[in-house]
Amino acid sequence: MELQQMRYVIAVAETNNFTRAAQRCLVVQSALSHQIARLEKELGARLFERTSRRVRLTPAGAAFLPAARQCLDAAERAAAEVAAAVGEVRGRLTVGLIPTVAAVDLPSVLQDFHRRHPGARVSLGVGASEELVEQVRSGETEVAFLGVPVTARPRGVRARELARERLIAVVSPAHPLAEASSVDLRRLSSEVFVDLPAKTAGRAQSDLAFAAAGLTREVAFEVTNADYLARLVGAGLGVALLPPTYAAGLPGVTTIEVTDAPTRVEYVIWGCGRPTPAAAAFLDLLGIEEDSP
Repeated sequence: MELQQMRYVIAVAETNNFTRAAQRCLVVQSALSHQIARLEKELGARLFERTSRRVRLTPAGAAFLPAARQCLDAAERAAAEVAAAVGEVRGRLTVGLIPTVAAVDLPSVLQDFHRRHPGARVSLGVGASEELVEQVRSGETEVAFLGVPVTARPRGVRARELARERLIAVVSPAHPLAEASSVDLRRLSSEVFVDLPAKTAGRAQSDLAFAAAGLTREVAFEVTNADYLARLVGAGLGVALLPPTYAAGLPGVTTIEVTDAPTRVEYVIWGCGRPTPAAAAFLDLLGIEEDSP
């Protein structure tokens, strides 16, 4: 069983298509199909059901896939450790972030990382804070940037607090509150809101603040993309509470101080195990020792 065969199986499983998988692996389709057929013969089981319209994993293929990924990850980790031993950072670095991360200028950090370590490959994923914590726990993501209420601290991972910010109100320039120097939660509770989905960390910080003040509010629009949230606010469809550093870069909206606003805490988190050489180098670039508590 060869590592290349495992790469081909993973590519087909992720694309559900032999042609696209071959393009991803930079091989002709006939070569990819031949190698997968060889592997199926060696294993004594078909990994894929093939029809003219679709390709999907068989039960045997579904059982094979996680182990294949683990083998490839282990092989890549071994190669990266050897390179690190001679002073070169290689391998893959997976970074996750919330859409409103503001404590770190991540594009600049990644640019610096790439300049210092051109042999490392970076993949970037965007998600909700609670999803990113689970991804780091499972090893799917190595480093992630979160934003959570002050009452929440990431569990099952190592974490470093980066910043704390009191949220501000974001309204359309035509909104009656646009000229106000400040506002409180009671006044805002009479407004229609645009916010992140319920039960997410980004939503919880506002929900908890209104609940603590004995107030309720109407969230008319739930969106997963913070930039689109700002577009709805700019169109006059509602108001929002956002971190000031992030809101400062949004076009077409007006920001207002909230006197009793909730506070958001931004963290960078990483796994409890030993980081890969690429992850350790990235944390070092952030000024974080890999064995920090």
